[in-house]
Amino acid sequence: MGNKINIWFLSSLLISIIVAIPIVTVFSSFFEPTGEYLSIVKNTFLYEYISNSIILVIGVLITTFVIGVGSAYLVSFYKFPGVNFFKWVLILSFAVPAYIYAYSLTAFFENYGTAFSIMKSLFGDGNYNTVLPKFDGMLGAIISISFSLFGYVYVLTRTSFHYQSQNLLELGKNLGFSTKKTFFNIILPSARPAIIAGLSLVAMETLSDFGAVSFFGISTLTTGIYDAWISFDDLALANRISFFLLIFIFGLFFLENLSRKKARYHSPAKGNFKTKTLKQLSGYKSLIAIIFCSFVFFASFIFPVLQMLYWTIKFPKHFIDLNIIELLSNTLILVFLSGFLLIFLSFVSNYGNRISKNKFLNILTTFSITGYAIPGIILAVAFITFISWFDENVFYFFNLKQIFIGSILGLVVVYFVRFYSLANNGIKSGYLKINYSIDESAYLLGYSKLKTFLNIHIPYLKNSVLLIAILLSIEIIKELPITLIMRPFNFETFATQAYIFASQDLLEAAAAPSLILIMIASIFILITSKYMFKDK
Repeated sequence: MGNKINIWFLSSLLISIIVAIPIVTVFSSFFEPTGEYLSIVKNTFLYEYISNSIILVIGVLITTFVIGVGSAYLVSFYKFPGVNFFKWVLILSFAVPAYIYAYSLTAFFENYGTAFSIMKSLFGDGNYNTVLPKFDGMLGAIISISFSLFGYVYVLTRTSFHYQSQNLLELGKNLGFSTKKTFFNIILPSARPAIIAGLSLVAMETLSDFGAVSFFGISTLTTGIYDAWISFDDLALANRISFFLLIFIFGLFFLENLSRKKARYHSPAKGNFKTKTLKQLSGYKSLIAIIFCSFVFFASFIFPVLQMLYWTIKFPKHFIDLNIIELLSNTLILVFLSGFLLIFLSFVSNYGNRISKNKFLNILTTFSITGYAIPGIILAVAFITFISWFDENVFYFFNLKQIFIGSILGLVVVYFVRFYSLANNGIKSGYLKINYSIDESAYLLGYSKLKTFLNIHIPYLKNSVLLIAILLSIEIIKELPITLIMRPFNFETFATQAYIFASQDLLEAAAAPSLILIMIASIFILITSKYMFKDK
């Protein structure tokens, strides 16, 4: 029995170490010598990278706070026409990656773009380019990323609002608070942990964004990493810039954990909790709620879908020329291989933690799951750095680079590190519901550790596995920088194909792969939505 326990422990330990390697690689590579490009970056671009990253994060956080909290508040506390519809459809923004939103925004408002064509068809010839707003540069990036990511704030805040007690609202009424004062003094502070958690995820995703910022030509730490590696072939410098970005990420990670340290997540004691009564809106107040939610839904989902659909119909040649079968098979291969590996190894890791109860292993696992907070571009560069070092210093007689760099295997490994947290936490939350006494009963009946794992734990957690598989599929379908750097030659997915067309100023051609990507992601999101919002 001791040997079997050791096998599970060692398996969990090995998985955690593999996931932690890229994080350690970035920190250890900070002191390596870099090329001459470092001095140029220090004197010119580094300040711009950092300042642009800060401005972008602040702009996105303010926008997502207003949109996410505002829409969550309306659908959680009020009744108005269409409220049940808006509750669900607002999460469809998850299906639109920021880089695809950026293509749509530019295409609609650019000179002689879609907006110009609409104005011309409605009002005849005119110089409409002078009156149409231009959403490019930093403003365009903030809008694109905000409407793509506000769902994090919306989902978490809505869940928190949904479970708030009527007692809180009655407290505000007894104190003589107006609706506005109750919202700012009672409702909002009680949902603070959920809001902070949502904003932290938004901030991490914003810092790691590559597609939207590179499309708008904004120099951030992420684009600096990509340029150092791809344009200047300076891997050490890419790691040096990655170090600065990691400091930002871990700072946010620390603040988010700190904000939750003294937070109370449980509901009031039984008997004191009263389900809140939704307030019926009428008149202009109802109209304002409908307009606000409709605007958010239209701007975040309908607008980019319509723009991509318009181009796909207007330029059918691009759709016909698109090798949909190959792109779909490539995307599904990555989804299947990565999803299977992530779920299987997350099971092994969690079961190893469960039966070994080792504190060191728990600490290492906690450290390793921070990989989800690290931008994909950093993980890709860190993985290449590690394989290159290992190839030159340990396996110098064997070409590891050829096996892992520019291959599906390497791509799947980096996906594994990037999304391990998502899979691991999903399995872990399921495991927390399985009492240890069930394991003990199985052992008394003569079940081995392996048989308990296969015959009891896996069947019990099948619903968690389904949810995790769908969430992983959505993330992998949308992932751009990892796929862009690690993919084999001429191996394209819908995401990389859309990016390549857009980077060549062929936005019309980028529409078809973008539209298909959004459609696939939307289907997965609608399937997942019943797990996201359980009102009963």
